[in-house]
Amino acid sequence: MTRPARWRPALLVAALGALLVLFCLLSIGLGALHIPPGEVIDALLGRPTGPRIEDVIWSVRVPRMALGLAAGAALGLSGCVMQALTRNPLADPGILGVSAGAAFAIVLAAGVAGIGSLLGYIWFAFAGAMAASVVVHLLGRLGRLGRSGSTPVKLALAGVAVTAVLSSLTSAVVLTDPAALDRFRFWSAGSLADQDASTVLRVLPFLGLGALLALASAPALNSLALGDDVAASLGRRLGLVRLQGVVAVTLLTGAAVAVIGPVVFIGLVVPHVARVLAQYAGLGPDHRWLLPLSAALAAALLLGADILGRVMARPVEVQAGIIVAFIGGPFFIALVRRRRLAEI
Repeated sequence: MTRPARWRPALLVAALGALLVLFCLLSIGLGALHIPPGEVIDALLGRPTGPRIEDVIWSVRVPRMALGLAAGAALGLSGCVMQALTRNPLADPGILGVSAGAAFAIVLAAGVAGIGSLLGYIWFAFAGAMAASVVVHLLGRLGRLGRSGSTPVKLALAGVAVTAVLSSLTSAVVLTDPAALDRFRFWSAGSLADQDASTVLRVLPFLGLGALLALASAPALNSLALGDDVAASLGRRLGLVRLQGVVAVTLLTGAAVAVIGPVVFIGLVVPHVARVLAQYAGLGPDHRWLLPLSAALAAALLLGADILGRVMARPVEVQAGIIVAFIGGPFFIALVRRRRLAEI
């Protein structure tokens, strides 16, 4: 291994760590009440800063920051796992309908079943995410016997179609319940606001289990990248590998969507950036690195979008999902326009 390849991984980890620490401090300090960095650090270290500042930091800002880290990492991991399982560079929980399926199921739970608890939402979100994923893959394989086969663009188009149908159905359900309309419109934009520490603690077990399953699948995903035949010859049980990946994506996406709403494009953009950084660091397409990098980058992206949304239109906040969509939309268009993607 050359000399640059030895120090570049350490530099990459240090840079990502510093970026996350910076965003965490900014997330705690910025908002309707501006808290100077010195007071933020004093509060985090347990030094007295005043009851008002301590209450804002520990009751509002720290839970919001923790939720941004956890939900962002979940969406980044799920996107990276989906792209590896399908060998589809356009795979993303939002684009392939997984987020829309979870959102529709949550609306049904609230508007039809009358469920109002977060834990109830999560179980419905899991079921909706799984059902949408199955439908999209079935539609993407309708032309499998044809000349072009099942391509990434075909799966993306199937995901867009399923998302459009589910979004229409979601709107129809919401419009029959005016009391839930305002809450749904805010939730559907994707936001980290108005969540307390109990919400974060309730969702962490689901996100943690999904993350463990995703990270544990890294060696198998490396084998799948070589093709199904090669992976099988290496002793991989393809059915179990895909089942583990689907369960991980369902847990990560369902739990994240239930809390922050259907934030799209994070799972699409971040794995591509992670691959570029891994290539720079000399790590190659190794999912043992790509998955943690995707989690860290996605957490930074969601937290950065939340911070930007707080400061760009004061005193009004712009939801983090809107900021992420402005970033991910052009990125998605650029990927689709690349000629070689249509031929995969």
